[in-house]
Amino acid sequence: MESSWVNSRRHGAVPSPSDSAPDADPGTGSDLHLDLTGEGNVRARLMRALREAVRSGRLTPGTRLPPYRTLSADLGIARNTVAHAYAELVEEGWLTSRQGSGTRVANRAVPLEPDPTSAPARRTRRRILHDLKPSSPDAAAFPRTDWGASARRALNSAPSEAFGVADPRGRPELRRALAEYLARARGVRTEPDRIVICAGFAHGLRLLCGLLHGTLAVEEYGLAHHRSLVESAGLATVPLPVDGRGALVGDLTSAVSGVLLTPAHQYPTGGPLHRERRAAVVDWARSTGGLVLEDDYDGEFRYDREPVGAVQGLDPDRVVYFGSVSKSLSPAFRLGWMVLPRRLADRAVEAKGERETWSGVMDQLTLADFLTVGAYDRHVRRMRRIYRRRRDLLTATLAERVPHIRVTGIAAGLHAVLELPPDTEEFALRAARRQDLALDGLGPYRHPDSTTPPRDGLVIGYGTPPEHAFTNALDALCLAMPEPQ
Repeated sequence: MESSWVNSRRHGAVPSPSDSAPDADPGTGSDLHLDLTGEGNVRARLMRALREAVRSGRLTPGTRLPPYRTLSADLGIARNTVAHAYAELVEEGWLTSRQGSGTRVANRAVPLEPDPTSAPARRTRRRILHDLKPSSPDAAAFPRTDWGASARRALNSAPSEAFGVADPRGRPELRRALAEYLARARGVRTEPDRIVICAGFAHGLRLLCGLLHGTLAVEEYGLAHHRSLVESAGLATVPLPVDGRGALVGDLTSAVSGVLLTPAHQYPTGGPLHRERRAAVVDWARSTGGLVLEDDYDGEFRYDREPVGAVQGLDPDRVVYFGSVSKSLSPAFRLGWMVLPRRLADRAVEAKGERETWSGVMDQLTLADFLTVGAYDRHVRRMRRIYRRRRDLLTATLAERVPHIRVTGIAAGLHAVLELPPDTEEFALRAARRQDLALDGLGPYRHPDSTTPPRDGLVIGYGTPPEHAFTNALDALCLAMPEPQ
């Protein structure tokens, strides 16, 4: 239809409704934002706005434009003005128009390349071929089919009130499903009304710290981001030394109001909190009125023996349990939960504040179905087998090729620690960068006030790479290891 538009334009005629898309109803079509400010008549300003939208890449080749009647109604201008603008841009090669296909951005209308002087950081950003960061699970293994089935069931069965203003506590369907799952799989003792849904662990930690005061003890190795969240809430942090049995909770005193722990798999050093220390930290909380904050970030993934249950099961009135789907499913959903002592549940709900920070209702309903039909259990068991196989390949490869490097923290989780000779961590990180390998050193995890001697090591995430890329990542890792001293 391109030629008919051109011919009508040359003879001064206005295209008829049949020359546009079949949908000529001004109440239908796609929204298109155009800025018609500037000099010139309305047609010139419209053409300039359309050219700029194409040139900048905001309208990509092949994008269908609204029928001219729809656009004229949206912009409040004459239909003939839009028709003539479309026709002229067809002549210029910016647009094409064919019967039954409507008016589209031409394939040859390539947007301008970005100004190379505007983003120098992009040109210098280091290439990453192998990602062994301990940050996320294998994104390629996400259970799309089962999740999609749960999403459809959740949408079809959702009550009408689910699409109104949400409950800040979280959907009751999800809280019921979580109460059953956590009791069965993690030994958590709770009821649905003591569970508060949040947008992941960091969100929950921020909410809870707003209810505390004074000083919070934290493991001497942990995420600096979490320490910053605690301190931004007005709390001081003091480090607890960590050894092969987890945090030395015997060092806790009444001077701190709470303690943040990763008992199932200390992050990042990897050891579980020993059973005697689990009992000891609960005794401390009971005797001092303190609170234990339990981050169970990857408790489902234990390989060498039965999973270690939650500390919360020892005393639900003194332990706040945090969980999320960030490691088990995907960090993209921003879905987490707090299991709270009854005295704190209502206060945590009040602290949530603005609705914009709440998790999406449909994601909550989908996860509730995913848990209820057993798809979550199936996925966790499948991924447990995959991650255990990767862990075994990691340890076997290192034992064969760099036997002087000791691997620790491998009984659970999605990461391991490679213990390095003293003063070799920075060397190993530089060597990894030369191999286009992304990984973490142990140093940045250390609390700045820690008084124990620093350790040299690498934190290796074996969950992140897709299956086909894992062997090559291990090859690059071995090449980055320092020689024996």
